[in-house]
Amino acid sequence: MLSTAQQQHYAKHGYLVLDELFSTEQMDKLQKAAEKIVEQFDPNSSRAVFSTQDQSKTRDDYFLGSGDKVRCFFEEDAFDQTGELKQAKSLSINKIGHALHVLEPEFKAFSHNQTITQLAFDLGLVKPQIHQSMYIFKQPKIGGVIRWHQDASYFYTTPITVITFWLAVEDATIHNGCLQVQGSNDPYPLIEQFKRYKDDSTELLKLNAKPWPKDEDAVALEVKKGTLVVFNGLLPHFSAPNLSDKSRHAFTLHMTCANSNYANENWLQAKASPLY
Repeated sequence: MLSTAQQQHYAKHGYLVLDELFSTEQMDKLQKAAEKIVEQFDPNSSRAVFSTQDQSKTRDDYFLGSGDKVRCFFEEDAFDQTGELKQAKSLSINKIGHALHVLEPEFKAFSHNQTITQLAFDLGLVKPQIHQSMYIFKQPKIGGVIRWHQDASYFYTTPITVITFWLAVEDATIHNGCLQVQGSNDPYPLIEQFKRYKDDSTELLKLNAKPWPKDEDAVALEVKKGTLVVFNGLLPHFSAPNLSDKSRHAFTLHMTCANSNYANENWLQAKASPLY
């Protein structure tokens, strides 16, 4: 499926943009499926907030137990000082995770479709398997920052094989917090590793003192609805807050090769879903 030029670009830069690979109709189906999950979600059942700024907020049973479930997480700025939502529930959810690819029919069918599978093989995964899926809303005005990070920190394997499939369910622009990636081709070592211990305590362990790229040196990936971005686990990336009045919905998959050794200390230990 991928041309030689595309494979070479991925090998050199660590990422590849496949413009409008999927149809508007396919994206609308995913969006409607996500909206239905939020509609059925009771906001009083959890006040779980997702944040990459404060790792302590992820150290709860709701997050750590979500690897084989479908759960909703709020934006950091969704609540007022009294603990009430500042806007409608549908505009307050940060993301849905982390087993959409297993438990929700629309997402399961999409995640295992022939195009996704062939891309996984073309990108070098001999035995591709999905560990995690997320639907990300990046809500208008309150869509939070996602700090610089590498996905191998959270899906550590030996050797490192994790690949992220990031799908624009809506147009992504610099104004609504599009994905931004390392601008240079300098190879980056793994900077951090997020570890989960037997007592369910977690630690974001510093592995290397190399600084993250500067925000102003990043490449902003402004893409149209239906575009797929794929990138390797060592590529530094981030997204700025969404201060606009337009949401930036995205769907992501994290895959590794079953031939690699998936670390016992990774936070997510749910059974992977094979594509081979």
